[in-house]
Amino acid sequence: MIDYGNLPTQPLPVLSGPERAPVRPRSGTVARAGGHLAVAGIVSRVTGFAKTLVLAAAIGAAAVGDSYNLANNMPNMVYELVLGSVFASAVVPVLMRARRLGRRHSREFTQRVMVAAVLGLAALTLVAVLCAPLLVRLLVAHPDQRHLTTLFAYLLLPEIFFYGITVLLTAVLNVRDSFAAAAWAPVVNNVIVLATAGIFVLLPGPVTLTPAAMTTTQVLTLGLGTTAGIAGQAVWVVFALRHNGFHWSWRVRPIPYTWRPVRAATPLLGWILGYAAISEVGVAVTMRVASDHGGISVYTYAEPLFQVPYGILAASLLTVLMPRISRAAAAGDRPAVIADLGRGARYLAVAMIPMTMAMALLGPVLTTLVFTGRVDAASARLIGAAIAASAFGLAPFALVMLQMRVFYADNDSRTPTMINLAMVATKVSVLALSAAVLPDHVVVVMLGVAGSASYVVGALAGHLLLRRRYGLLGFSTVAVTFTRVVWASALAGWACLIVMAYTRHLVSDPTIARLLTLAGGAAIGLAVFLLAAKAIGIPEIRHARTLAIA
Repeated sequence: MIDYGNLPTQPLPVLSGPERAPVRPRSGTVARAGGHLAVAGIVSRVTGFAKTLVLAAAIGAAAVGDSYNLANNMPNMVYELVLGSVFASAVVPVLMRARRLGRRHSREFTQRVMVAAVLGLAALTLVAVLCAPLLVRLLVAHPDQRHLTTLFAYLLLPEIFFYGITVLLTAVLNVRDSFAAAAWAPVVNNVIVLATAGIFVLLPGPVTLTPAAMTTTQVLTLGLGTTAGIAGQAVWVVFALRHNGFHWSWRVRPIPYTWRPVRAATPLLGWILGYAAISEVGVAVTMRVASDHGGISVYTYAEPLFQVPYGILAASLLTVLMPRISRAAAAGDRPAVIADLGRGARYLAVAMIPMTMAMALLGPVLTTLVFTGRVDAASARLIGAAIAASAFGLAPFALVMLQMRVFYADNDSRTPTMINLAMVATKVSVLALSAAVLPDHVVVVMLGVAGSASYVVGALAGHLLLRRRYGLLGFSTVAVTFTRVVWASALAGWACLIVMAYTRHLVSDPTIARLLTLAGGAAIGLAVFLLAAKAIGIPEIRHARTLAIA
């Protein structure tokens, strides 16, 4: 009988017979998985963008919007900064190592991890809900806004539990080489919240929304409906796991058997909790600065748009790469780890650098076009300025997420925590300096810039630490790809600027001008980029259709 409290952390021998170690997936498998994830990512981001617009139209960017968005940002930031990346990246290698011990033992260990995680998430969520008034008091300076924000916090903080369940079960699916089903879960959430916003608009209530005028029914509908969306995506993943053949059994006794994987993972969990605590300091400072300078809603609406390119183009690649890197690390195959790291970095550069140029040039046009009439004109312009100013952090952000996965695959949770400490220190420093010397509207823009600056610091630190651990990483090919993509993106950017200038000169109606600028700039920019990439020679562009990364 295997002692699950002592899972090996060194490379394991390849087993033979029916319980042999799983082989690395072939390129066709990875290509299909990546393609399915990309489609799901596109639908998820489109419906998510629609959700953002509908919510903005329903509650605006004033006091009510700020209260809702601040309360909803608490669990959302826990998910985005900890559960969605760090926790998932740490769990997959642990489950992958257990799987190498054999299918039966892997299933039993996974059951124990799931029971332990559910108990831990329930306790964490309960503490968060009980501390809602304290959290709001720390983040909201205006007493008149605290009451409504606290009510929303009570209703929205339970999302932490459902976010955790979703991430945990998605990790189990990924270890079982199932990627597409869980990728559709955010669509379920978006549809439920869209329906909630529709119901909210139809409810009787004041013509002008203010924190004091909102009815109890409106507060409950918006709060419970939003939480129901996160619960819905968790239920979707539960059914996906059952469809995959894994049945979640509660017959495993919580104590003492569940304690064994917890005991084995205590060093890992300790550093992850440290990562979470450091991240929450950054979140708290960001939210407080945003609240003090009237930028909660602007930041909340800008941040999902910043995440769109990563969610569609990068997250699918990283999701497929994580089990591969974990298998290679568990087998002690360092060349394979380095190969996947370089391969991932090249494809991320090809995906993120052109999007950086596009967001910097077209982001303000997009936000002015879609948010005008839903929020006030000044807020719409600030959202666009925030996206354009922070666009430089897209590629470093994606690279940091890749680097974190390599560290966790190597059973190292300490290094990501130390990198995160440097990142949060950078963010807090930039925000403190901005709040001290800049006017309010510029501080609101700097909220996103501070995050992007922290990603640059994190990417540099991660590269240096990975090089010290693995030696030469073979990033000369990454540098070549990076340089070529920058040149192609620069040519596309100039073409986009020409289109924007001619459109504004020839079309007098501002709405039509923005629409033509967005469509023409994106189309011409994409065409020029692809032509330049072909002329310069970027092989990743040629292979992108099939994601041939094996």
